[in-house]
Amino acid sequence: MKLMILDGNSVINRAFYGVRLLSTRDGQYTNAIYGFLNILDKMRQEERPDALCVAFDLHGPTFRHEQYDQYKATRHGMPEELAQQMPVMKDVLRAMNIPIYACQGWEADDVIGTVAKRCAAGGWDCVVVTGDRDSLQLVDDRVTVKLIVTKGGQTNSTNYTPEVFRAEYGFDPIRLIDLKALMGDSSDNIPGVAGVGPKTATDLLLKYGTLDRVYENLTPQNMKGKLYEKLSGGKDNAYLSYDLATIRLDAPVNFAPGDALVAEPDKPALYALFLRLEFVKLIDKYRLRSASAAADPAARRNEPACPEGGRTECAPAHAPETQAEFDALLACWKGADHVALAASEDLEFLALDDGTHPVLLGRDRLGQVYDLTLRAIFSGQVRLIVHGAKELQRALLERCLPTAGIRFDTEVAAYLLDAARGKYELSRLALDYCQLQLPTEKELTAQGREQTEARTAVLLARAAATLALYVPLTEGLKAQGLESLFYDVDLPLCAVLAEMEVDGVLVDAEALQSFDRMLKARIAEAQAEVFRFAGGDFNLNSPKQLGEVLFARLGLPAGKKTKTGWSTNVEVLEKLRDKHPIIGRIMEYRTLTKLQATYAEGLLKVIGPDGRVRTTFQNTVTATGRLSSTDPNLQNIPVRTDLGAEIRRMFVPAPGCVFVDADYSQIELRVLAHMADDKAMQEAFRSGEDVHRVTASQVFGVPLQDVTPQMRRNAKAVNFGIVYGISEFSLSEDIGVSRTEAKNYIENYLRKYHGVRDFMASVVEQGTKDGYVATLYGRRRYLPELKDGKYMVREAAKRMAMNSPIQGTAADIIKLAMLRVDKALKSAGLAARLVLQVHDELIVECPEAEAETVRALVTREMEGAAALSVPLTAEAKIGRSWYEAK
Repeated sequence: MKLMILDGNSVINRAFYGVRLLSTRDGQYTNAIYGFLNILDKMRQEERPDALCVAFDLHGPTFRHEQYDQYKATRHGMPEELAQQMPVMKDVLRAMNIPIYACQGWEADDVIGTVAKRCAAGGWDCVVVTGDRDSLQLVDDRVTVKLIVTKGGQTNSTNYTPEVFRAEYGFDPIRLIDLKALMGDSSDNIPGVAGVGPKTATDLLLKYGTLDRVYENLTPQNMKGKLYEKLSGGKDNAYLSYDLATIRLDAPVNFAPGDALVAEPDKPALYALFLRLEFVKLIDKYRLRSASAAADPAARRNEPACPEGGRTECAPAHAPETQAEFDALLACWKGADHVALAASEDLEFLALDDGTHPVLLGRDRLGQVYDLTLRAIFSGQVRLIVHGAKELQRALLERCLPTAGIRFDTEVAAYLLDAARGKYELSRLALDYCQLQLPTEKELTAQGREQTEARTAVLLARAAATLALYVPLTEGLKAQGLESLFYDVDLPLCAVLAEMEVDGVLVDAEALQSFDRMLKARIAEAQAEVFRFAGGDFNLNSPKQLGEVLFARLGLPAGKKTKTGWSTNVEVLEKLRDKHPIIGRIMEYRTLTKLQATYAEGLLKVIGPDGRVRTTFQNTVTATGRLSSTDPNLQNIPVRTDLGAEIRRMFVPAPGCVFVDADYSQIELRVLAHMADDKAMQEAFRSGEDVHRVTASQVFGVPLQDVTPQMRRNAKAVNFGIVYGISEFSLSEDIGVSRTEAKNYIENYLRKYHGVRDFMASVVEQGTKDGYVATLYGRRRYLPELKDGKYMVREAAKRMAMNSPIQGTAADIIKLAMLRVDKALKSAGLAARLVLQVHDELIVECPEAEAETVRALVTREMEGAAALSVPLTAEAKIGRSWYEAK
């Protein structure tokens, strides 16, 4: 029987440096993992072991460090790009059912030596795969060291048996220890005997055999010249080095050869990891296509796979060329349960698939009839399944085409099933849920297809994949109780968001240009003041140069110095604000430059020909269900500073119109009061009093009329901090009190609002048990980190567990409010339209004559969006700019 053990750190290091840097689209580095797996596969093919395992070093000092504090002191730290891959590599090995052995305080070499000894004792052969020659001392009749060299992605190896070793070195493998004792080892910083190099050390061993015999024969007659002095003076170091270089064979590792017998991998787990790492070729190589992905991302169980796995080939498609042909197809589609549709970005081609045969529609064949075809398909007569409904609806609206008929969106459904997934490309979903690999236009053109043919073939494959995803996704929604949230909230919201994106919001370009000029003038003034205080010019945007000015030239108390220089982040500067007037000007400069670049200049670049700015609302990004805004981000317009809030003056309604701006009052706290069923907090809201003053009265134990403004501010910080699972340290930083005071505030709060305390504890407990937490409407957030072995990771997950149901429920309510407001405006026949959403705030643009009607309507619909145990209140204002309406 044969066991093969890999020196994990050695192999992954060689893989990392032997394979060019690779990463996934979301930034996870993968080259070391990919290279490691290739080396592993090659070694397995060459050795065909009966058992297989891997040894890794653990972080922390070993007994050798305690023995010699300079041991390995010259080594550089592991590159971040490699460190990021280490835990994932171990996850992959576990999924492959390959045992991992490590021992705190001992090195992987010692674990390998111990494993090799136990194999030999049990009559097993052992093959050690490593790139380090240290392990050659283990070579004997039962132990072979397979020494690897990786270059340019190619790995070659040499099998060291006792004969091979003797042929190269001239002495037995165990004498490698004596060799290192004499010549040292620069990589491990083993000193050896100063002045004795590899040749001299080898010659000594060939003549005397061992280190002991060298010193037994140490006389001026035997060792001529300076060698005698070197060996005499270096004896202590020689024996210290001998001890450091000796691989121990008695590491306290729980191992027996039979424990590592080669086993089948956990295919679903390995499949999921390879998908995340984008190892598509390895999925095929390891034959993981059958590892179907279930609709429940936490458990991957019970949901049916798609009809047929494999690659989605480009099936022959019917391409109608006349109105009559299309009408016949339309009649068939009207009778179909669902028809999957994929459209090119320019809407010049459509691919449809009803499960019987694919159809390709294109302007190139249908000509003017094509526009009528589009109208017929999107008029609502055909029940459509699409991927990315919002983007498709926006494209249709921009061409004044109808957007009805979309009954299912695979992107939104997949997002609901796993909001932490992050990526919802059709190709990834098809591979994950259905084991279908979609072709790309690049692949098809490389095979000799014409560009148009390749483009339409990809569309046909996308339509087929969209149809295939329908079954597992609908079953998943049903299994998780998410059908109502999907069909009543997230899917219909796509149409509302598409309309908002197409409409955009008007910006006063002239006022924005004036604001931009003012900011640039103030930036120049602030910069000049900084240079005056600094005693000369420098690159103010360079943290390194700024650190030199502050801490070297001006002598201010320095914080932590990094590899690139002193830290000059906002936390550091805040602590220095009272130390020198330059700090205030630096902070002013940073604030002004961000305002100018991001908002003034940034907005000027994206104003459309009609003067309106159009954002993109992201509805499948956040893990809590909140909407986000990009290109530009209009949800992040600053409001906390007077100058930042001025940006909102630039957003104005069309001539003759006004803005109606409505936002919920403390919606997350009201949701918390309802979900926690905290009677004290509910009474605070029902009383109509200022909830932060009531909280201050409760927490500080003073009558309501004696609450000071500072007490209210602190209570407000606690109120909102509790929602986000704030720690005593963070609260102390936020409100400027000691950690002890902050701890007392939190404890007093939870003592008074014990319903909140109990709710938070139950959410964490339930989340740990189920693997997820949920909103009032059933939206889930999966948090496997609640069971993580690392304390800091678990604590962060606990905060997310406490916050997500609250923030997510508030997000669900604002989505319901958007749907209600949009429907009510249209039902009333008003010209008013939603133009912006900023978390708990809705902005409607309407003719001035409709303003009061719209204000009442928006308030009514927002307050009626949910029935909570406390009043859900919304306040609406009217203004001729966003600033004025806010």
